[in-house]
Amino acid sequence: MSEYRQSLNLPKTAFPMRGNLAVQEPQILAFWKKQNLYQQIQEARRNRPLFLLHDGPPFANGDVHMGTALNKVLKDFVIRSKSMAGYRAPFRPGWDCHGLPIEFKVARQFTRLSAVEIRKKSEESARKFIQIQREQFVRLGVLGDWKNPYLTLDPSYEADVVRCFARFVQEGLVYRSRKPVLWSTGAQTALAEAEIEYREKISPAIYVKFPIPIEEALRKALPTGQPISLVIWTTTPWTLPSNLAIAVHNEFEYEVVSTGTEYLIIASQLVSTFQEKSRVAIERGIRRCFGNQLVGIQAQHPFLDRNSVVYAAGFVTLKVGVGCVHVAPGHGEDDYSLGLQHGLGLLSPVDDYGRYTADCGLPSLVGEYVLDADEKIIAILEGKRALVGRSDYTHSYPHCWRSKTPLIFRAVEQFFIRIEELRHRAVKEVERVNWLPHWGKNRLRGTLVSRQDWCISRQRVWGVPLPVFYTGAGDPILDPDLINRVAEIFSREGSDSWFRKSDAEWTNLLGLCRGTTRRNDTLDVWIESGVSHEAVLRHTRGLTFPADLYLEATDQHRGWFQSSLMTSIALNHTAPYNTVLTHGFVVGRDGLRKISKSEQENYKTPTRVQHFVEKFGADIVRLWISSVHFTDDIPFSEEIFTRLTDSYRRIRNTLRILLANLNGFRGATCQPVLLTLVDKWLLARLRQVLDSCLEAYSKLEFYRVYSAINRFCTIDLSSLYVDITKDRLYCDALYSERRCATQWVMYNVFDALCRLMAPILVFTTEEAWGYFHPGESVHLQCFPQGTYDAEDTEVMHKFSQLLEIRSKVSVAVETARKSNVIGTPLQARVTIRTTNPQTIAYFRERPEEMEEVLILSDLAVLQDSIDSISIVPTSYRKCARCWRHRKEVGGMPSPNLCRRCYDVLQQMEKES
Repeated sequence: MSEYRQSLNLPKTAFPMRGNLAVQEPQILAFWKKQNLYQQIQEARRNRPLFLLHDGPPFANGDVHMGTALNKVLKDFVIRSKSMAGYRAPFRPGWDCHGLPIEFKVARQFTRLSAVEIRKKSEESARKFIQIQREQFVRLGVLGDWKNPYLTLDPSYEADVVRCFARFVQEGLVYRSRKPVLWSTGAQTALAEAEIEYREKISPAIYVKFPIPIEEALRKALPTGQPISLVIWTTTPWTLPSNLAIAVHNEFEYEVVSTGTEYLIIASQLVSTFQEKSRVAIERGIRRCFGNQLVGIQAQHPFLDRNSVVYAAGFVTLKVGVGCVHVAPGHGEDDYSLGLQHGLGLLSPVDDYGRYTADCGLPSLVGEYVLDADEKIIAILEGKRALVGRSDYTHSYPHCWRSKTPLIFRAVEQFFIRIEELRHRAVKEVERVNWLPHWGKNRLRGTLVSRQDWCISRQRVWGVPLPVFYTGAGDPILDPDLINRVAEIFSREGSDSWFRKSDAEWTNLLGLCRGTTRRNDTLDVWIESGVSHEAVLRHTRGLTFPADLYLEATDQHRGWFQSSLMTSIALNHTAPYNTVLTHGFVVGRDGLRKISKSEQENYKTPTRVQHFVEKFGADIVRLWISSVHFTDDIPFSEEIFTRLTDSYRRIRNTLRILLANLNGFRGATCQPVLLTLVDKWLLARLRQVLDSCLEAYSKLEFYRVYSAINRFCTIDLSSLYVDITKDRLYCDALYSERRCATQWVMYNVFDALCRLMAPILVFTTEEAWGYFHPGESVHLQCFPQGTYDAEDTEVMHKFSQLLEIRSKVSVAVETARKSNVIGTPLQARVTIRTTNPQTIAYFRERPEEMEEVLILSDLAVLQDSIDSISIVPTSYRKCARCWRHRKEVGGMPSPNLCRRCYDVLQQMEKES
């Protein structure tokens, strides 16, 4: 063999087996930058239909972690695949720059700063991480208009936010009210629902007596032989100083029970639970009544000198407690609504830091942090003999996403948007929008149905100011024209001007009455990002409203998806998106804890994407993202990435094998006449894969693309076609018709695979494409078309029969080899006896093709009444060049060669 080695057409390519991605990928990025690839693509698709994915802005703090990487790479899959499908698919990335996390960090790092100084430091921090994240997104291969991102801190964007606020005011949607909101005592601000984390908390669950005066008991025909009390259950003892009422349910049955010394009133269905939790021995059967008979009772507060009136309320349930609910209108949504209905007033004796004020009625607790006061309240109840029992209650409790402190409901003067005015249209639009996966529709609709009015004011300084002035009497001036004039100033000077200028300067600038003031409240950041459809889609050349797609994580059903929808309904009476795709969270291997900036320190495994890019390469990260069902939560670990490199190597090796076998190929534009069945089969499989992948791309099901390509490379190409055609590629004449046909097939496969994988393996396909098309980019190409047809079906059927025979022959050959009948399959004389006339006909028409597919030297196919395979050593000698055992070896002028190899060498000798 060695003496003939130089005559073989062995594979040859400079495309390396090892990707060395950490080195290779930055070089490709430099090539893209030099070529201005993004603009080239936009220019190439200038007159094509538009597909618009609107980027939900990530927050400008911290490095990019795996969760954010998942989001941005998925968006890149969409943009690149739509572009290669023939769409104009621009991508303008953005950043959410304002908000509590940045300000909170600055305030902790620097003390005693003015509002202007805090904003300056916050902007510096935001811009720093915008640049860091931009570089990390680019390193991941995410293509977009990185030179012109939208930033919520840009003066033009801030001005658009204020203009949108003016339109909300004009529509009568904005009002000011003092009502309970979720309040962060750690950050001293109201929070939006999307800024809340739920964590497990153990609270004291207490049963408290509210005594009923004897005249009230007589009036309601209640037993009076012993003292009688209504019992309430609460897990927030600190709110009892704010109690103004008790709620019961009209239709629930309540029971008077006796402890032997007093009567207690409890919902009948919960008496047993009460007895178990409180450990109080009771006697039942004293008296029963319905809740409506208790309404109107003037019970006594357990430790303050005031009454607590009983009202009926639909929010009372029998899930926990005793069916009698403690009502503090200053500390709960349902409580507030009930208090508003009955004119109870609003008592919320808690300051911004969560400390009791003098209005709590307990001088000893003034200045005490309310969540530390539970035990002191319980001690007061014990001293008043009002505590019936207590136990620990473990429950999910809201916490501030930044300070990590438990939240409280607290009545504060805030600005709100009337959700009820928008709800019906919003729900209607939710039905119209296409949701991927489908359950996203129900999730968002559920949040809309139950949502209260939107608290849009924040007691912070790093954000777009709430552009409201106040009269000398403290009344807000909600004037759309005035607000729009502020927007014009912001567009020129930025929103820092709100804090730099004094009240007098603003008054003079806008021609307001003397004594007019302003405050430092800012707008909810969800307003800022929520109106990006207005500030970006309507105000960026080449973009349109609404977007074709919004793509974010599942938490955005109560975040950006919802804020965008509600603001768009208010401004445009329609949803800002036609399709919404929701992906899950990246979680640790335990599947429990999501990856986020705030959780990174809790992981032993690194969560920053840069670690994985530097260790494995960006294409491995992208391949991982393409391989998962991203609508579910996605576990990750270094072990998973290590395993995934095997899949990458198989795909890369496939491209390398194709390139190596295409060495010297020169017939890309003309289809050869001679295509064997295996050639036709591979082309049919290619068209099948193309159809499947193009459909998957269109449905944004990228895992199907990964699965189809991985299988095609591993099984169809490497295990079958390359193995089967190896002999003809190596041993046929360089430009023989059969060999050129094989190269033509491989060229088409290589071309299609590079294009098909380009949206996912952006660097590897660019590298491989450059070996065949130097200086060109695969990302300027379009997808090939599949068009799998009836003729392909027939080819697939014929070849599947041949593969079935191949499988049986392989088993028989392996058995013979292990039994030392033969050494290698090429040494075997294989006789197939069959009842199948199609197999007989195929062998008679194309005996060499069938030998090639089965990778045999000596094959006979005979018709018989039974199916069988027999194997004996062949009597033919081995060709020294191709190692096939052929009948003619020994009878040629060169006795060590078969006819094919002799003819090839003769031709080579003539050509030389």
